[in-house]
Amino acid sequence: MKENVSTEWKGVMLVLMGALLFSAKAVVVKLTYRYEISAIGSLFFRMLFAFPFLVWIAWSAEKEEGKTALTKKDVIYVLLMGVVGYYLASLFDFLGLKYISAGLERIILFIYPTLVVLLSFLFLKKKIHLREIFSLVLTYTGVFLAYGQDVQLGSAKDVSLGAFFILLSALTYAIYLMGSGSIIPKLGAKKFTAWALLISSFAVFVHFAIFGTTKELIQPFSFYALAFVMGTVNTVVPAIFVSEGIKRVGSKTAAIVGSVGPMSTLFLAYWLLDEPITLLHGIGTLFVLTGVFWISTAKKAKEVSV
Repeated sequence: MKENVSTEWKGVMLVLMGALLFSAKAVVVKLTYRYEISAIGSLFFRMLFAFPFLVWIAWSAEKEEGKTALTKKDVIYVLLMGVVGYYLASLFDFLGLKYISAGLERIILFIYPTLVVLLSFLFLKKKIHLREIFSLVLTYTGVFLAYGQDVQLGSAKDVSLGAFFILLSALTYAIYLMGSGSIIPKLGAKKFTAWALLISSFAVFVHFAIFGTTKELIQPFSFYALAFVMGTVNTVVPAIFVSEGIKRVGSKTAAIVGSVGPMSTLFLAYWLLDEPITLLHGIGTLFVLTGVFWISTAKKAKEVSV
């Protein structure tokens, strides 16, 4: 019994640390934009520093789980999911952070479970229940409250453009989650994620080779330090922490613990970026967290009640 409690406690701490480090990524990205760097340039350095560790994770996953026989269709599917789920989602995220606050970015990104529900309704004809409808209304009310506050504090044009890019990021990630459901049982979650990240890295490298500039490669040491933190501490380390945490406590508990992300981003952005925290930001974030939590647990609740 004591050992089980200890394992669960370690799992909660791993997920918590992973969520905090993941959510800090937006703040670090904003800090890199204080240098002469484009969105694809910042993303390039993130994946460049993360790449060796991603190769190691993919290799260890292959060693642990063994080789999996994949059809040509499976390979194409993994390639597609890597491009959609991580390359496009990350690119839209970095583009959006050029225009909006780190706090609003995290709030909008956090709504991806609601997008999964909406996409399932539109394309898979899955019914939306009353609890899910209420959750959707609550979530998007929270987003509009936070968005409206940022519009009052900055440029309406910039905030709207940035919010649009972040929404695209959340949408592409939601599509990735829906699409990965059929391949993960065959390939394994760890192996699939590692390969998807490697594929996205190559896509970023090609993108930068075509549209980036050599001038962006020459930066002060302080920028490289930030990029290293972004690629390791805010990408690789939290991915490992969350993965190990989920093994110990399960995905439901991990989702609850991980909900600290948007709030921690607000406070970290206030501390490091001087982004204001208003009452509407707080209320909007609370609405989003509550709505996403309800919609994420709606299916489990219906199953229990049957």
